Amino acid sequence: MKLAMVQDKIVPLEKLNSAYLDRGTFFGDGVYEVVRSYNGRIFALNEHLQRLSNGLKAIDITGVNIEEVRDRVIKAFETAAIENAGIYFHITRGSALREHNCDNSIRPNFFLTITPLADQKIIKQNGIKVATHPDWRWKRCDIKSLNLLPNVLAKQAAAKKGCDEAILVKDDGAITEGASSAFFAVIDGKLRTTPQSTDILPSITRKYVLKAARNIGLQVLHESVTPAEAAGADELFIAVTTKDIVAVVKLDDTEIGDGGYGVYTKKIQEQFRLFTS
Repeated sequence: MKLAMVQDKIVPLEKLNSAYLDRGTFFGDGVYEVVRSYNGRIFALNEHLQRLSNGLKAIDITGVNIEEVRDRVIKAFETAAIENAGIYFHITRGSALREHNCDNSIRPNFFLTITPLADQKIIKQNGIKVATHPDWRWKRCDIKSLNLLPNVLAKQAAAKKGCDEAILVKDDGAITEGASSAFFAVIDGKLRTTPQSTDILPSITRKYVLKAARNIGLQVLHESVTPAEAAGADELFIAVTTKDIVAVVKLDDTEIGDGGYGVYTKKIQEQFRLFTS
């Protein structure tokens, strides 16, 4: 008899809800997006959907209509009626018995949640503390896949140190990005950030940060920094969909700048607000 057990309940396998057989659960076999709204308007949905489409193509998940995904996101957002919302959605290859290879006939699964975003006022005012951590992720970080265990472990390690984010460092000593954010350093009046490659996510918020930096006349260098260089930077900040731009005031045991928001970080924040209004 083929069976399954959920918590303490045993059920025949053929009667099991297919959600329990999702390849996203078994293998992380899927891609996801997180978008947000500002004052009742979803920000940068087109860019997020394009990245989702690129991710689906990269891992060869077919049969997904991106316009249908757009319609689902908008419908759910309008139904939730949350002005400042975090919208998470993912697509997996589908549900099937656990085998690494799968039948191409299975249909992709779609899942979405919408929740209010927490008030970021205090974080925005005070900045955050971060901790460096080895970058244990796979070699295709440009794909926004569901395989996030290394990110989770890094975030948990940072939290145990009283920090809000983990800053990931490769074996060669170069910082890539945050466990759930893009990372930036202002050094000698120039903005430095890791070059786009398979080492980092093509962050949508990062794209707008770079645009904001150029709008204020700040030179952008696509060059990685080491933890030592970051510790000596004039300013550090992260960028992430749910919080947009937040100053880093402490890296490991080193206070950054004067321990508050730097001039350029503030100016980039102001420019970024123009994109979301």
